[in-house]
Amino acid sequence: MVWSGFLLVALFAAVAGVLVVQFLTVPPLRMSRYLFLATVCGMTALGILVAMAATIGLLEGLAGLIVALASALAGYGWATRRFLAREDDRPVPALTRAQDDPGLGHTAIIYFTHGEPETFDPIGWINQFREFDHQGIQFVPTLARPLFVHGVRQKYLKVGKSNHRRTHEQMFQSLQHRYRAEGDATTRFYLCFLDDNPRPDAAVIQALNEGASRLIVAEVFLTISNHTAEGKELIEELGIHNYAVELVYTGPMYDSEILKEMYVQRANAHRNGVPKEQTGILLVGHGQPDEWDEEWPTLTEQEISFRQDILDRFVRDGYLREHLSLAWMMFKEPKPGPKIEEWAARGLAQVIYIPAAISADAIHSQADIPELVEMARVPESFPRINLGAWNDDPQTIDAIKAKIDAVWEETP
Repeated sequence: MVWSGFLLVALFAAVAGVLVVQFLTVPPLRMSRYLFLATVCGMTALGILVAMAATIGLLEGLAGLIVALASALAGYGWATRRFLAREDDRPVPALTRAQDDPGLGHTAIIYFTHGEPETFDPIGWINQFREFDHQGIQFVPTLARPLFVHGVRQKYLKVGKSNHRRTHEQMFQSLQHRYRAEGDATTRFYLCFLDDNPRPDAAVIQALNEGASRLIVAEVFLTISNHTAEGKELIEELGIHNYAVELVYTGPMYDSEILKEMYVQRANAHRNGVPKEQTGILLVGHGQPDEWDEEWPTLTEQEISFRQDILDRFVRDGYLREHLSLAWMMFKEPKPGPKIEEWAARGLAQVIYIPAAISADAIHSQADIPELVEMARVPESFPRINLGAWNDDPQTIDAIKAKIDAVWEETP
């Protein structure tokens, strides 16, 4: 009786641990069933423990509780390892082009950006965990990763969906239209994402199979970081140097003068008649832990230099230096709230904030940064205007095209 009770407790507790991980990580439409099943298994294990304590003895019941906790943790750990071992099943076509094939003579522009699925899919974060582990960068502890993914899913539930992919599709179309309007009828364009479909290596393979003689990878990111490095790694693993094709990268957008000027013009268009001297401008960067700066110092350096240059432009445009500031979304200080509180106490009429490191509206600009801004202890009526990510602004397209044209002119 005692051993059978222990066995049943261990079994139900272990299954409950597995189901908890499933609840934390599955798409929203499936989470309720796993929560229900985890609750049933957990309550069944608890019921057996109570029965053991009542009929056999308190010590046996306590021993059963230890067994239950250990089994639940074991089930949770096993399911976590299984979840994190999920493979990236995004399709990659076969590369059928011969290495000595010179191609058809046209240029292919590979529009490469971060990517974020419209609806919740954890594979991007699983890949990110894997990359950090490979690089030895400390991030969320392994057993806490399902909880982290659960937090990401909660953001999706709050905003409904990410606009990231759809916005980049619009930007991609705008870029093509710009080249076609200038009379370019031969260049071909391919959209790809680090964390969505298609992958950058899939886009490059398609371009090669369709006869491209030159590949220009337009890196629609703000900074040089592990994200741009991951994309390059996927592309370089194809052995491009073995093919009769030229491959160049534009580099990210941190040094784009066009992009910097865009935000001054955008802020002026959204001041709603409030004088510049009564308007606070807050440029919010992404941020990374200080220890990551040792591996990828360019991310922080370029985020800061990009935003500082924008602030200088605001000063030249007539805004007051003391009403301009930088903030961070995560890992670094200051956060947006304290600066907004300071400006409101000074009597400023409004604050315009800019998710300056985000290429197209995503969970960060739709939820994370606005949440931080709303945490400021100021009256609800105090205007806090979100200018959003770069998005499909004509100047964004100008900036991306300028980066492409620059490397185009440098190559034969």
